[in-house]
Amino acid sequence: MGFLGWMAAVGGLLLLMSLATGWIRPLPVTHFALYLAVGAAVGPWGLDLLNVDFLRDAAWMERLTEVALIISLFVGGLKLRVPLDAGPAAMARRLAFPAMFLGIAGMTLAARLLLGLDWPVALILAAMLAPTDPVLASVIAVDNAADRDGLRVALSGEAGMNDGSAMPFLLLGLTLLATPWSWGLFGHWALLELVWGVVGGLGIGFAMGWGIGWLSTRLMLIQRDPGPSALLTLGLIALTYAAAQSVGALGFLAAFAAGAGMRMVEVGVVREHPHPRLRRRERDEPLPAEFVAGPPVVGREDRGEPVQAVGRLMSDALVFGDTMEHLLAPLLVLLLGIAVARHWDIDGVGMAAVLFFVVRPLAVWLVTLGSGWPWQRRLMVGWLGIRGIGGINYLCYAITHGVAGAQAGHLAGIVVTVTALSTVVHGFSAQPLLAWRRRRAGRG
Repeated sequence: MGFLGWMAAVGGLLLLMSLATGWIRPLPVTHFALYLAVGAAVGPWGLDLLNVDFLRDAAWMERLTEVALIISLFVGGLKLRVPLDAGPAAMARRLAFPAMFLGIAGMTLAARLLLGLDWPVALILAAMLAPTDPVLASVIAVDNAADRDGLRVALSGEAGMNDGSAMPFLLLGLTLLATPWSWGLFGHWALLELVWGVVGGLGIGFAMGWGIGWLSTRLMLIQRDPGPSALLTLGLIALTYAAAQSVGALGFLAAFAAGAGMRMVEVGVVREHPHPRLRRRERDEPLPAEFVAGPPVVGREDRGEPVQAVGRLMSDALVFGDTMEHLLAPLLVLLLGIAVARHWDIDGVGMAAVLFFVVRPLAVWLVTLGSGWPWQRRLMVGWLGIRGIGGINYLCYAITHGVAGAQAGHLAGIVVTVTALSTVVHGFSAQPLLAWRRRRAGRG
């Protein structure tokens, strides 16, 4: 199908889903599961109107998923208005680093023992399946800066950080495909790809997010009619990602940290210049809705106050990010649904079962020992590890960087199958689980 056909298909899907939102919302299913079903219906399994082959289309799919991820990661960081040393933020770091490392080790071993893959290929597959998804996890993620729920903050922070922190393991696997193992190779990888990649990505992103946020707030106090904040947000995202990647740091981590850094500007401004409505509020309590999710109050004599300026900056950035997410996410899930017919692999079903029921729950259980979390929450977090666009991006990256032939086809089948199953299984179970949690909290 040509360009006009794709335009018509995507436009019709968005229009249909928008008009049907009122009927869809009460159902125990996410929009993304429905997008997946529509993709399967218009693909080779259904009407055969559209066709997607990740082996053939890897180059442009890599770029499309890359753009979607960096925008989603930035917005995810921007929504987290919790102190960096708070319990939920610390738990997010446990999930994004030690739990993910355990998950990669477990899935590498499973791929080697169950599928007979060579160790480098098993590591590559494990890295593809490791990241939880910041794009498809909207049901369980923080959806505004006033949301301080510990479980949602931990899952959102995990999804924001592990898309970047899994990349060094993918790069190690790709290197081992062409280069024999040696301790020198491992030391080079650990120092440059892992340590510098993580520390550099977080540092560069946070510094640029905080610096641009601070500068923009000051300029908004001086200028009565500042430029469009959407352009500033897009520029910050692009520049941060490019800066991190250019020096060998992890761009995905930088995008997430840039959003968190910009949010910390707002936290600092509120502490230094409290709005009259906020003077009696605790320092870390969320702002009223007009400062975190909506337009600033207008028609006031004090509308040039720093808190109003930074509130407008945060609001515009969130609106832009959410709009871009709502445009890109349905398209990506539609493409995934179309691709399922070509890439469905029974090995992916087995690997999904191992990941969902053994490796992920066990890794989360181990890293949450001594956390003080009740066992029900630990089990729920172990289950709610939605896989999605991050794994697809890693798959396309691997195909464009040396993985080819039958090996690439096998990996594509497993990753597409696991991602599709996660979209359906976790999508159907997330809302009932969260509803049960709310009812339980209400009874307590």
